[in-house]
Amino acid sequence: MTDFPLTEHIPSLRRYARALTGDAWVADDLVQDTLERACNKWRLWTAGSDLRAWLFTLMHNIFANQVRSAVRQASAGTLVNAEDVAHELVAEDAGTAQSLDLQRCLLRLPEEQRVVLLLVSLEDLSYNDVAKITGVPVGTVMSRLSRARTRLRELMNSPPAAHAAQAAAPVQLRRLK
Repeated sequence: MTDFPLTEHIPSLRRYARALTGDAWVADDLVQDTLERACNKWRLWTAGSDLRAWLFTLMHNIFANQVRSAVRQASAGTLVNAEDVAHELVAEDAGTAQSLDLQRCLLRLPEEQRVVLLLVSLEDLSYNDVAKITGVPVGTVMSRLSRARTRLRELMNSPPAAHAAQAAAPVQLRRLK
């Protein structure tokens, strides 16, 4: 297994996972799951091919599976009106003058746009590599990247009050037991 140098890719996997999930603990679990799967499936990697792209493909698939699983679990929960549990949802006051940071804006992007934006911008992968990782055509990668950049620019340039107004709309939450 000397021709299978996983350790040199851990920093970029960790960076991508943290940007993707927005949570350091969840990201570290995602990286660990990715490395575990890579070790278990190392025979599927073609020697001489791009190991980094293969690892990102594994991570992307694991993350997508986790998101699908979370959606299924959430849909099995009970509907709860957000106004009824507002006291449970109140965050500490960060001040109205403070604008949303880049991480919060990234997390507001749709998942498919955020994934493409992070792989191209943060990990400096080519459109072709991103297309292989995500399993979509190169044209779709370029379209998602363009939409993600436009939406991120809008989010970063909009006043915080606009975000608060969007969040003020009644939201139906699911209570999980």
